[in-house]
Amino acid sequence: MGYTAAGYEENPDLPTFHFPDGNATIARLLVRDLIPDAIRGHDANDVVTARANYAALDRPGAPIAIRLSSTVVGARNIGAPEKSQGVEVAYARGGNIYRVHAANCILAGWNMMIPYICPELPEVQKKALHQLVKIPLVYANVAIRNWRAFHKLGVAGISAPGMYWSGIRLNWPVDVGTYKSVRTPDDPMLLFMVRAPVSPGLPERDQHRAGRNELLSTSLADFELKTRDQLQRMLGPAGFDAKNDILAITVNRWPHGYAYEFNPLFDDFSIPPEKRANVIGRARFGRIAIANSDAGAAAYTDSAIDQAYRAVGELMAH
Repeated sequence: MGYTAAGYEENPDLPTFHFPDGNATIARLLVRDLIPDAIRGHDANDVVTARANYAALDRPGAPIAIRLSSTVVGARNIGAPEKSQGVEVAYARGGNIYRVHAANCILAGWNMMIPYICPELPEVQKKALHQLVKIPLVYANVAIRNWRAFHKLGVAGISAPGMYWSGIRLNWPVDVGTYKSVRTPDDPMLLFMVRAPVSPGLPERDQHRAGRNELLSTSLADFELKTRDQLQRMLGPAGFDAKNDILAITVNRWPHGYAYEFNPLFDDFSIPPEKRANVIGRARFGRIAIANSDAGAAAYTDSAIDQAYRAVGELMAH
């Protein structure tokens, strides 16, 4: 599978691929493999525009079910962890609490929340999990009437570490299956903008906590004002007019954005890897295993997949 850069240069030899809807396509491919009736098709080329059959996700008697709008609020071993014969999971859905039993369970959500979901964990493990404070992020997608200003400036992206949005770039050009990217600078385009709220002077984990507070206290009107102002200042000299050229703005507040990655500015790198918080925190607890990119201390899809593989292996070997 390849992609075609449409309108500006990308390196086709890079070992990366950006789907039009990001990691959502990877989730759709996984769902298709688990429940083929849910998303028809054969490969990554047809999955982007494939329509999902949500009714197929959770059918009575099916060997695999994906239950949407269901938030797990509790998980425990049935009996002592070292002799557990199964697990009980409680989840909330539609204002009600339900309980289900299973042979095993993998908790693959935000690791910092696992001590609240599974309070029977050893204290040292809960303390380690609480150290995995997610990095908050804000992503904005801005629909613009055309991208002539970028073409005139000869850039696909702009780094602005001193401004509100630290990075801005044209949406990645991808042709996959029947999905086609824009072809000329006169076509409408999406801009991707990113902000990592920080509070210089505080320890890193406290900066992340302060960043979440900023996301809660910033209104959509403030985001819009800062977005319009910055784009006008950056692109105005090249003919961009924020008032007329911005068609829509979508702001995605991501208070639990990226997994915590150990940083030599704040963390003690003399600690052996097996003593780090993510490794202590992900230890199997009876028939409960722990995954998520947090468990790998790396905020990327490959880390999440590696940790899922490890968690399944731990339970199969038990």
